[in-house]
Amino acid sequence: MAEKYPRDRFDDIPDGLQRVGAHRGPRPKGRGWIAVAWAALAVVVLVGAGIFGLSLVSGSISFHGAPNSPSGTPTPTPTPTPTIAATVDPSLSVNVLNGTTTEGLGTKVKDVLTTAGWKVGAVANADQQNLTQTVVYYSDPKNQAAALGVAASLPGATVEASQAFADTGADLTVVIGSDYTG
Repeated sequence: MAEKYPRDRFDDIPDGLQRVGAHRGPRPKGRGWIAVAWAALAVVVLVGAGIFGLSLVSGSISFHGAPNSPSGTPTPTPTPTPTIAATVDPSLSVNVLNGTTTEGLGTKVKDVLTTAGWKVGAVANADQQNLTQTVVYYSDPKNQAAALGVAASLPGATVEASQAFADTGADLTVVIGSDYTG
């Protein structure tokens, strides 16, 4: 059997209170916009994270290298090229090949190099007699300074690394071209 309790102040609810249950108060006006704002913020964050993630995957954004690097690889910093000074090393042997039709030009270049302090090995004609450029060839990188020294003795000569004359036994090989004016 249900017991009856005496009526008290909790049994009388004011008319303007608009309560649905005993512990619920009326909903404040504009509260629905808070949920919309949180949802919009979540959408912005998720879309931004998605775009950022796709940019990382496609390579548009890189955390390694210089900014605006097209491939995402670091832009190499140019290193200064060391200046190699021309030297005369009489311990190195120099072969002279005449690449022109001028008779005795190889012997003339031999005399110039001997006077400059070089040890000249063989003097011969080159395989071709129509060469236009005088070139000093070296096969070992440590002989580059000496090749520059030989080129300094021969006006207009250039220096080039090549293995073409490595089997001749000479450290340096001079191939005389028609540009030689000495």
